[in-house]
Amino acid sequence: QVQLVESGGGLVQAGGSLRLSCAASGSTLGIRTMGWYRQAPGKQRELAATISRDGNTNYADSVKGRFTISRDNAKNTATLQMNSLKPEDTGDYYCYASTLLFGTTRGFWGQGTQVTVSS
Repeated sequence: QVQLVESGGGLVQAGGSLRLSCAASGSTLGIRTMGWYRQAPGKQRELAATISRDGNTNYADSVKGRFTISRDNAKNTATLQMNSLKPEDTGDYYCYASTLLFGTTRGFWGQGTQVTVSS
C-alpha cells in the first residue's frame, strides 16, 4: 500500500502561481509513475501531468508551458508548479502514484487538494 498526501492548494487570482506537493509513504520502493490529475466541478477527472521514475514527463495540452511537474525519488515526493493560472484551472487536484511489484501494477490516489483561481 502507498499513502499519498497532497498540500499546497488554495485561492489565487488569475495569472498567479501555486505549488502543489505530494508526499508518498508506505510501500514506496515500487513506485513508478507519479502524477497529478484534476477534477473541475461537474466534470470528470482528467490528467494534468505525470512523471516517470526516470524523469520523463507528460502534460495535458491545456497546461503545457504553464505547469511543471518534478519529483524527488529519494524523498518520495512529487511537485506541481503551476504558473499563469487561469479560472479554468479551478478544481480538486489529486496526486497519483502507480507501483509495479512482482509483476503487478497498482494505482493509488491522494485525498485531493482544492485549487481556486479567481478572475
